[in-house]
Amino acid sequence: MPYFDVASAAPLHPVARQALQASLDEGWADPARLYREGRRAALLLDAAREAAAEAVGCRPDELVFTPSGTHAVHSGIAGALAGRRRVGGHLVVSAVEHSSVLHSAQAHEARGGVVTEVPVDRAGAVAAASYAEVLRADTALACLQSANHEVGTVQPVAEVAEVCAAAGVPLLVDAAQSLGWGPVEGGWSVLAASAHKWGGPAGVGLLAVRKGVRFAPQGPADERESGRSPGFPNLPAVVAAAASLRAVRAEAEAESARLRVLVDRIRRRVARLVPDVEVVGDPVRRLPHLVTFSCLYVDGETLLHELDRAGFSVSSGSSCTSSTLTPSHVLKAMGVLSEGNVRVSLPAGTSAEEVNAFLEVLPRAVAGVREQLGVAEPSSVVPVGAAESVTVDALGLLCPQPVIELGRAIGTVPVGGTVTVLSDDEVARLDIPAWCAIRGHAYLGEEPAPGGTAYRVRRLH
Repeated sequence: MPYFDVASAAPLHPVARQALQASLDEGWADPARLYREGRRAALLLDAAREAAAEAVGCRPDELVFTPSGTHAVHSGIAGALAGRRRVGGHLVVSAVEHSSVLHSAQAHEARGGVVTEVPVDRAGAVAAASYAEVLRADTALACLQSANHEVGTVQPVAEVAEVCAAAGVPLLVDAAQSLGWGPVEGGWSVLAASAHKWGGPAGVGLLAVRKGVRFAPQGPADERESGRSPGFPNLPAVVAAAASLRAVRAEAEAESARLRVLVDRIRRRVARLVPDVEVVGDPVRRLPHLVTFSCLYVDGETLLHELDRAGFSVSSGSSCTSSTLTPSHVLKAMGVLSEGNVRVSLPAGTSAEEVNAFLEVLPRAVAGVREQLGVAEPSSVVPVGAAESVTVDALGLLCPQPVIELGRAIGTVPVGGTVTVLSDDEVARLDIPAWCAIRGHAYLGEEPAPGGTAYRVRRLH
């Protein structure tokens, strides 16, 4: 069964498995102790730190291991903000950061801090100039992911780092999705990553803090990991994480070139094989193994179940697959279609045959879901005497039903006529304008309405 969701978690790399098994016998003792078992454990920990630091591009004494990538992000943001509290309490993040960064930002706001979100373009990328515009005298920290976890867009970290350095502001980079493919370029100040993203064991994160960066670890003081990650380290997992990072880096150039060809195939063929689909993310500046697309008139959760039944494990940013019933903050910030969203992230070793099999299954799965929802092409023949405008009551209907009702109604008005959709589903605010862009009609805007919002669309053809 092809597993196409390594952006969530990669299968354990064979080198990680070997290192884990070997270090279970050699690395069980306390590396802080001076007897031989402790010294042996300390040697393993030091070697792992050196290997990880080499991959990150920092000094070994700048890097510590944490219990997870999320822990590394939270600790990195909290420590950097505390270290610069005399400067001020202003935090800058991009609108498409991982939830761990945004949760830290929310906690900072709850403590009285100020947070500014930098917008992204339709490909999901920030502009260095946008960071320059929001940096202030009281900015304590700026954050930027190296590459987006949902759409794969690679961010201009080096350019943003230059802007931040010129303003005297440290830059924290969440490198979870990209570190297995190569070091993060540019003069970043703090970096966080997670081992299970590159095929290491879960429960190991990396936190690197450059020398000279003001950093004050939060929480009770601890003598381990430079005081930045308290508690006894899971040494076998740490050793396996470092070993697998070195191994995937050795394979990265060849595997990147191979997977990029397969992802390019998906990007091209999905647009041809599936009607009314939007492939999102930057087509060039992107991770080599990841592609995301959204399908009109499709329930994302149902589509994922259909693909799972066909033997393919993929992920989604659709609100239909979320317990909160709100669209992915990444897709929302980009202003792209969110319904029927599918994220494909290929593991190392994925074959062309597996990708071809997925492309054969996908159109049938999408068509099947649309059939279940009663989707049909609107008639191009407008009834004689048709009204110039109609109103569709979609109140109480969830994604993707409001857009389905819009698709049905657009054929009942003449060219130049309008359709007003009443909806109380938050996703409609994103998906109705996206529907207009895909189908070639004019989105006229929204206004409050009893029980929800009224979205107006003009038929253009």
